[in-house]
Amino acid sequence: QVQLVESGGGLVQPGGSLTLSCAASGGIFSINAMGWYRQAPGKERELVAVITSDGSTNYADSVKGRFTISGDNAKNTVYLQMNTLKPEDTAVYYCNADMIKYESGWWRRRDYWGQGTQVTVSS
Repeated sequence: QVQLVESGGGLVQPGGSLTLSCAASGGIFSINAMGWYRQAPGKERELVAVITSDGSTNYADSVKGRFTISGDNAKNTVYLQMNTLKPEDTAVYYCNADMIKYESGWWRRRDYWGQGTQVTVSS
């Protein structure tokens, strides 16, 4: 079973920085894209940033210019560098992996989520 292990969340003051990481492991797979989503209390989960296997990236308008997503294909790991953090960035951040996984002789498209990591921006 594929696991996504996230790390790097925490409490930071407004204007500060944090870096999240997410590593995928377990089984035989090839990643199409990895991304970060977030969910604030009382709100729906939203896309923050995504990176494809060829390095293409996409960001939510609210984080453009402040957040940078990057990946290490050899380590099946994605990072989210978050700068100039604002209180409205406070949320649980979830890692997502879109992949094809080898199962019982077949390659099947699968979608996995991490357990989430809390990011709190407050003075």
